[in-house]
Amino acid sequence: MSTISTRWRYRETVLALCTLAFFVTMVGRLAISPIIPDVVETFAVSNAAVGLSLSGMWLAYGLAQYPSGILADRYGERRIVLIAVGGSTLAALAVSITPAFAPFFLATVLLGAVAGLHYSVATTLLARTYDNVGTAVGVHNTGATIAGLVTPVAVAWLAVRFGWRIAVAAVALIGIPSTVLFAREVRPTAPRRPETPLRDRLRVAPALELLSRPPIAFTLVVAIVSEFAWQGVASFLPTFLIEYQDASTPLAGALFSTYFVVQGLAQIGVGAVSDRIGRDRAIAACMLAGVGGFGVLIATSNTASIVAGIVLVGIGMSFGAALMPRFLRELSAEEQNAGFGLVRTVYMIVAALGSVVVGALADLFGWAVSFGFLATLLAGVVLALTINSLFGLEY
Repeated sequence: MSTISTRWRYRETVLALCTLAFFVTMVGRLAISPIIPDVVETFAVSNAAVGLSLSGMWLAYGLAQYPSGILADRYGERRIVLIAVGGSTLAALAVSITPAFAPFFLATVLLGAVAGLHYSVATTLLARTYDNVGTAVGVHNTGATIAGLVTPVAVAWLAVRFGWRIAVAAVALIGIPSTVLFAREVRPTAPRRPETPLRDRLRVAPALELLSRPPIAFTLVVAIVSEFAWQGVASFLPTFLIEYQDASTPLAGALFSTYFVVQGLAQIGVGAVSDRIGRDRAIAACMLAGVGGFGVLIATSNTASIVAGIVLVGIGMSFGAALMPRFLRELSAEEQNAGFGLVRTVYMIVAALGSVVVGALADLFGWAVSFGFLATLLAGVVLALTINSLFGLEY
């Protein structure tokens, strides 16, 4: 009984600390969006320039997805997760002390790169720790949802009272203890392929063959467009609410938190619905909700309508619960680990442009055009899925 109890406690410790690490890496990435107007004012730059830095962050995050698992096979999962959570903490501190926009840009990109090492590696670590890994992964994913709930409100509150630099630096208050706890409580993990040269794991020809398969290529396009919209919303929704809807910074932060809560909860329902009615119909339903949400946010200004628009956009951006299984059904069991990491890297890299494009459109034409463009993209996904279904293209 003592042995079973000890094993149970250790598994729970690993799960709790992986979840906490995911929370920290997400907090670091989300901490910048609520203070974009302050950054623009501090460095006398445009929304497009800050959007470019956020695109760089998400680009680096996407680039890190594929090699993170390869590095874990070489050096062990524990070490890579430690680098992710500790590196995210240090990068957030670097963002908070930058004296000019250029180092701010570089620190933001670095933050994305180290944070991107976490997710797939932590999932693998949980698979090595738990027999029933599905439940563990579900708990682990709540780290991002909780971060989305807490971060915008906390950062906005701190920024108003102490300035944006203190607000971003506050990531260290959770990042440093999380890193120390993970290092102390999680046992070293043996590398799976310690002798395999990294270059042997990064062959180009098999990757191109996988990406060129029509069903995967079609799903990849859908993912790129959808994720592009997600990036734009995650980067600029608070700024849109402040500048277009005249919301206060704390109110914008609270509404941003509401968006993440809705998205997190909706993913559960979207996944279940997609099992019943099919992936494409569920994705199309999400896109239509997003189109309606953007329309409400652009056309109305009363609080109730804004909240309704936020809820609809949150539902729209929960498409991943239906889209990810669409990828997996096209990959064999042997391909799923590396193949899924590859497609995830590709679509996140391209979609990272969402931040800079949304910011540039806002600077040039205003927020109505900027967010209207996102609505148009989502409508385009619905059209593509409809054509695929009506003509039996089987993409």
